[in-house]
Amino acid sequence: MYLYPLLVVIAASSFGIVSTIIKLAMRSGFSVSEAVTSQFFIGFCIAVCISLVTNRSNFSFKGVKILLFAGMLTGLTNILYGHSLNFLPASLAVVLLFQFTWIGMLISCITKRQFPSRIEFISLIILVAGTIPAAGIIDVDLSQIPFQGWLWGLAAALCYSLFLYVNGKTTASMTTSNRLVLVSFFAFMTTAAFQSPEIIWNGTLFNEGLWIYGLALGLFGMIIPVFLFTIAVPKVGLGMSSILSAVELPIAVMVSVILLSETVTTLQIAGIVIIVIGISLPTLLDKDGLLKNVKAKYRKSDKVAKGSSI
Repeated sequence: MYLYPLLVVIAASSFGIVSTIIKLAMRSGFSVSEAVTSQFFIGFCIAVCISLVTNRSNFSFKGVKILLFAGMLTGLTNILYGHSLNFLPASLAVVLLFQFTWIGMLISCITKRQFPSRIEFISLIILVAGTIPAAGIIDVDLSQIPFQGWLWGLAAALCYSLFLYVNGKTTASMTTSNRLVLVSFFAFMTTAAFQSPEIIWNGTLFNEGLWIYGLALGLFGMIIPVFLFTIAVPKVGLGMSSILSAVELPIAVMVSVILLSETVTTLQIAGIVIIVIGISLPTLLDKDGLLKNVKAKYRKSDKVAKGSSI
């Protein structure tokens, strides 16, 4: 009952580390565009190595259309989020990105043609209420924010929600490592089309030390989350996964305090506590419903899961 939700939490926590690593790369003189490109290039290289070591079956391309969209949405999420930072303070950009919680729930309701449970709805309200103080935007003047900044931020949230939905689709006759290779490849190609592919051949990546940050970004921003989301989202469901993924914000704040020595206010701590409560509510108050959902999802995808394990 707790294994698959825990995998979603770990995957989302990995995403929460990414923003801090990008800030460290910027302190070393690299741009956001260069850091994001290194993330997906090295992530793709790691995925290929994992597939070569673990995959004993022939490489399959069945279901490649789903993975094409998953990879593109992964790349677009980072591109759009980067664009939003050109118009928004980082704190507000984070809040807009975290609208994926209710967007993901809405997508789940539309696709399943049913309303969220009462506990899920209450949890969602608590998450939204906790996000604003946790991100520290209480004192931000919103009247001077350009309209396109709001659009870029909400577009990033939409792409992230769609990524969770698409990546949770099972693909028959394809191992998890094969999925990882294809998703990372399409994510890299999407990023390379809009960011800084020249870092690969002009010496920036390997000669100037960007690969160190690219390695960390590839692991925490690509390999770990995509791998774990692939396993867990089909079992947990999109709605619950969106709620559990809200743990990304508290992790982002805590890691920035530890590695960047950023200050955190009492109000932010209160917001983080509220978010943790919102994440925990469905699991603590609806154990029977969660167990029933996991069992139903497992029975439905059991045959595919056997063929998808590495």
